[in-house]
Amino acid sequence: MGLLGMTRCYHSPLASDNNNEESYRTSLTRSQSEPIMTSIKPLGDRVVVQPKPADDKTESGLYIPDSAKEKPQEGTVVAIGPGRVENGNRIEMTVEEGDQVLYGKYAGTEVTLDGDEYLIMRESDIFGVVEG
Repeated sequence: MGLLGMTRCYHSPLASDNNNEESYRTSLTRSQSEPIMTSIKPLGDRVVVQPKPADDKTESGLYIPDSAKEKPQEGTVVAIGPGRVENGNRIEMTVEEGDQVLYGKYAGTEVTLDGDEYLIMRESDIFGVVEG
């Protein structure tokens, strides 16, 4: 289970009070003052990647302003889907949770969960796994 799968959602008072998984899949109907922890499980061949933070300064020590920073193209896989289905057969994912991966500059869809930024992309948008 990845980093996102370990978080727990607060359930609303209208949900049942038993501790089954269904009661924790609730809603964003609570008041804005109470924290809501979310989790995400990608579908099909989709992958959730947490981008590596962009560098704040160059190798020579100059600071880079936010407007000039490059979009990161490297990140950590935090959740994977079950894989895609072709001709009735499920094809397993080749990346695993925790892998450091390289992806295209404009790959995926940016989402923010609990204040952290993530990318949801297809496995085919990943160019490779960084080893070592």
